[in-house]
Amino acid sequence: MGRRPVSSRDGVREIWSAGGVVYRRAGDSGLEVMLVARPRERLWALPKGKPEPGESIEQTALREVSEETGLQVAIDGSEPVGSIRYTYEVPGRPGRVYKVVHHYLMQPTGGDLERHDGEYDLVEWYDAHEACKRMTYPNERAIVERAIEALNGEEAAR
Repeated sequence: MGRRPVSSRDGVREIWSAGGVVYRRAGDSGLEVMLVARPRERLWALPKGKPEPGESIEQTALREVSEETGLQVAIDGSEPVGSIRYTYEVPGRPGRVYKVVHHYLMQPTGGDLERHDGEYDLVEWYDAHEACKRMTYPNERAIVERAIEALNGEEAAR
């Protein structure tokens, strides 16, 4: 995947964004996952966003997650835990948009949830399985399920 955020071909505009599955190990409950939410819109999701000029996918993921959650985070691993691909149309604009959203496993290294940028009403930790139940988008839920599986396998190997 190239590092350019936008390209066009055959009337299809291609864009990408990036974010993360922020997790922590938490006592008896095991694994917790960070979700961002707008409850009045019934939206629970993973933090993510669009690149700024010149940013790599990884830089975008780190910045967006930090802005939306208030946490400093580190990417855990070198490859995304999953990517979502979809096509949509923008009313009043010709052509379609093909979007790829890359999600990395991330761990918090500092920060404060109270310092999130306000794009979402809530930024909260959930038991990983509860997070999956709350999530609005099935494709993001599948990424969290993949992350849980990978992290539980890693724990079992210890």
